[in-house]
Amino acid sequence: MTVHDRTLKTLLLAGAALTGFAALPAMAQEAEQSGSSIETTRTTVGGEEMIVVTARNYVPEGSATASKTDIPLIETPQSISVVTRDQIDLLNFIDAQQAVRYTAGVFGENYGPDLRFDFFTVRGFTPKQYIDGLAAPISTSIYSVGVDLYAFESLDLLKGPASVLYGNAPPGGIYNQVSRRAQSALGGEISAKYGEDDYKQIAGTVTGPIADSIDARITALYRDRDSERDFVSARRFTVAPTFTWRLGERTTITGLGYYQYDKVKGDTNGFLPVYGTLLDNPVGKVKRSTNLGDPANVYERKQFALGWDAEHEFSDSLKFRSNVKWSDYKEDTPTGIYGGGGLIETTDPLDPDYYRTVQQYNFSYKEKVTSFATDNRIDANFGTGGAEHKLLVGVDYRNVYNKADFGFIFANTIDLFDPVYAPQATYEPGYPSAFNNQRLKQTGVYAQDQIGFGNFYLTFGGRYDWVKVASALTATTSKQDKFTWRVGANYVSDSGFAPYISYATSFEPVLGVDSVTGDDFKPSTGKQIEAGIKYDARGLPDDVKLFVTAAVFDIKQKNVVSTSPSVTPVFGTQSGEVEVWGGEIELVARIREQISINGSYSYNNSEVKESNFAGEVGAPLPTTPKHKLSLFVDYTIQQGSLGGLGFGFGGRYNSKSAGSLPGLFNPVVYNGESTTLFDAIIHYDTPEWRFAINGSNIFDKTYVARCSGPAGCNFGAGRQVIGTVTRKF
Repeated sequence: MTVHDRTLKTLLLAGAALTGFAALPAMAQEAEQSGSSIETTRTTVGGEEMIVVTARNYVPEGSATASKTDIPLIETPQSISVVTRDQIDLLNFIDAQQAVRYTAGVFGENYGPDLRFDFFTVRGFTPKQYIDGLAAPISTSIYSVGVDLYAFESLDLLKGPASVLYGNAPPGGIYNQVSRRAQSALGGEISAKYGEDDYKQIAGTVTGPIADSIDARITALYRDRDSERDFVSARRFTVAPTFTWRLGERTTITGLGYYQYDKVKGDTNGFLPVYGTLLDNPVGKVKRSTNLGDPANVYERKQFALGWDAEHEFSDSLKFRSNVKWSDYKEDTPTGIYGGGGLIETTDPLDPDYYRTVQQYNFSYKEKVTSFATDNRIDANFGTGGAEHKLLVGVDYRNVYNKADFGFIFANTIDLFDPVYAPQATYEPGYPSAFNNQRLKQTGVYAQDQIGFGNFYLTFGGRYDWVKVASALTATTSKQDKFTWRVGANYVSDSGFAPYISYATSFEPVLGVDSVTGDDFKPSTGKQIEAGIKYDARGLPDDVKLFVTAAVFDIKQKNVVSTSPSVTPVFGTQSGEVEVWGGEIELVARIREQISINGSYSYNNSEVKESNFAGEVGAPLPTTPKHKLSLFVDYTIQQGSLGGLGFGFGGRYNSKSAGSLPGLFNPVVYNGESTTLFDAIIHYDTPEWRFAINGSNIFDKTYVARCSGPAGCNFGAGRQVIGTVTRKF
C-alpha cells in the first residue's frame, strides 16, 4: 500500500468512526447512484489523442423517490425530475436553487442570492424537503433546512401529490436529496472555488474500502463568502460521513450522518421599498447592493442528523428495507434589523425626502426542531397468471417537536439612498413572544402494487395516516386521520415512448398557529390528475442518452397556508381553495459524451378559488410565473490540441409573477418582473484535473424578482462568476 493510499484510508477510518455507532440492525433507502460516475480518460484513436469525459449518470434512468422501489422513471405514471450529481458537477451548481434553473415546473431564486435556505416552488406550491426518503426537520415557516448541495448525490423533485408514499406532503410535490454513498473503489476529489463577492470555498470527498466488508466515505466543505448586498458575509462548515457494511451476501447497512454550521452577518434579504425598485422614485433608483438592515445582524444555525439505511434480501424477489434518522435543527437570530417599515413621512409628503426615509424594525427569532423518523417496508416481485407484480407494503413513523419564539421592536430610520448604520438603542430584543410550541406524531401504513401486462402497467397505491398534534400554546391536542391514494396507467412501447395518466391525492398536517384566528392550522388536502408521455431514446444509438417528459396536470388544494409581510415576516394564515393547472416539457440529454443538453418549458395557471378574504378570490399564487423557458447546451472538444476544452451557454426566461396574495397588510399586489438571463461556462478536463469558470446572469441584468409588499422587494441574483479547480484521484 502506498503512502497516498494509507492517507486516504486514514481519512476514511476517521469518517467512519463518526457514524460507526449508528450501525445497528434495520434500515435503507436505495441510492440509485453510489458515487460520482464522471471519468475522464485519455486515449489514442487513429494516431490522434482524445480526451473523453464520460458522465454515465448525466441522464437519469431511475429514482427511488418516485416509488420507493426500483421502478424505472419511464414506467412511473407521474412527473419526476432528477438532477444528478453528474449534472451538478459538470454544470457547477452551488445550491438547490441553481440546480433547478433548467427544470420544468420549478421556480426559484425569488429572494435573490439567499445565503441560508433554498427557496423555490413546484407547480405553484412550496415543496417540503426530504433527505434520504425521510422528512427533514423543517421549521414552522420555511420548508428547507439548507444542508449544502455538495453533500448529496442527487436532487429529486417528485411533482404532484406524494402522500400515498410519504404522508406529509403538499400537492405540488416534494424534493428528496439523496446523500453521497460509499464506494468499493478508492477515489475522490478536492476542489477550490473563488469568485465574485469574495466567494471562497474548499471542499472534498474521499471514498473506498476500509475493511473487507466495509466501504466508507467522508465529504466536507468550508465556505466563506460575502454577498451582493453591502456588509453581508456568511460562513459554512459541512461534514457528511457515511459507510456501508455488507453483512453477508444479502444484508447491507449504510450509516449516514451530517453536521452543518452556518453563521451569517448582516441582513441577507432585501426588504426594499417598492418605490425605487419596482416603481419609480423621484429621488432615484435604488442600487442592488443597498442594505437597509444592519451589519450587526446575526443569523446562526447548527444542525445534525444521524441514521442508517438497511436492506436484507430474503430471496431474489423479496426484500426488507428500513430507514431511520434522528435530526436536530437550531437557528437563532438575536438581532434581525431590516427595513420592514418601508418609506415613512418625515416632514411633508410632497417633499422628495418622503421617498428616502425608511423605518427599520428589529425582529429576533429562535427555533428548535427535533425529529425522529423511520420508514420500514417489504418489496416483493411475483407473478400471477399473465401479470407481473411489484408489491410494496410499508409503515412509517414521525415524532417532531417544534418550538419557536420571537421578539419585535421598532428600530432606527435609515436613508434609502445613503444608508448610515447608526447605533441602535436595543440590539437584542430577546424572545418574549411564543410563535409555536407543538409536537407532531404521525404514523402511516401504505401499500403499492405495479401490475405489468407485457408493456402495459397499472399502478395502485393507498395509505392511511394517523396524526396527533399537541399545542402548548393553545393547550389543545388535535387528532387527524386520512386516507390518500394514487392510481396510474402507462404503456411503454418498444421504441421508448410511454404515454401515461394518473390521479393522486395529498394530505398535509400543518404545524403552526393561524396568525389571524389564533387557532392551530387545519390539515390541507389536495388532488391532481395528470397525463403525459415520456421518451427514453432506447431506439437510438448507445452513445445517445436522452430522457424527455411532457405532461399536463390539474391540481386543487384546500386549506392553503400563505405567508404575508407584516410585523413578523412569518405571519401566516389559511385561505380556502386554490387551483393550478398547466403543462410541462423537460429534456435531459448526453450525446457521444460530448454534448450535454438541459431544457424545459412550463406553463402554470394558478388561481385562488375560495378564501376567507374576498380580495384573494381570482388572484394567482405568489411566485408562480405562467411561463418558464430554459435551455443550456454544453460542448466538449475531444480531439486535437484542444482536446478536453469545453464551452457551455444557456438562457432562461421567467414571466412576471405575483409577489403575494392580496390581504389586509398588502391590498395592492406587486408583480416580480419578467426577465431573461444568460449563463455560460468554460472548462478544461484531464484525467486528473478539472478547471472551470462558471458565469450566472453573465450580462448582470438588474431586475426585481419579488415584491411581497410595499416594503418587501428583493432584487434577483446579479452576475456571479466563480472559478473552480478540482483535483481528482
